[in-house]
Amino acid sequence: MRQSQKQQRKQRRNRGMTLIEIMVVITILGLIAAAVGVAVIPQLEAARRDRAALDIKNIQGAMKLYYTKKGKYPDTASGLQALVEAQALEQMPKDPWNNDYVYINEGGKPVIISYGADGASGGEGNDADISSADAATSAKK
Repeated sequence: MRQSQKQQRKQRRNRGMTLIEIMVVITILGLIAAAVGVAVIPQLEAARRDRAALDIKNIQGAMKLYYTKKGKYPDTASGLQALVEAQALEQMPKDPWNNDYVYINEGGKPVIISYGADGASGGEGNDADISSADAATSAKK
């Protein structure tokens, strides 16, 4: 009898996982994924806004280079394409939401804008505009 009990135990061990055990593991993995998602998604949006602000600073650097070469900033009609043509930028930049940056030059003071996640002027939170004028204002404070 002793031999048959050993064989039965061995067979039970080799059987694999039961459906309930698999469901418990899947539930635990789902809970972990949900917790990570809740923590990561807000950070992703903050990172996009930070990247847009850094892109605007890089474009401003290209603007200074353009100004040094040409003695003036591009007009609004030429836009950022003038920086590419003057080789101050390698390519037309896109914001983190894959929209074009908006360039406005009225009165000799150029402004670069990302309209945020919604791609439209105005908005709050992730849809809020990010502007080089805002960066200059916050740097003075």
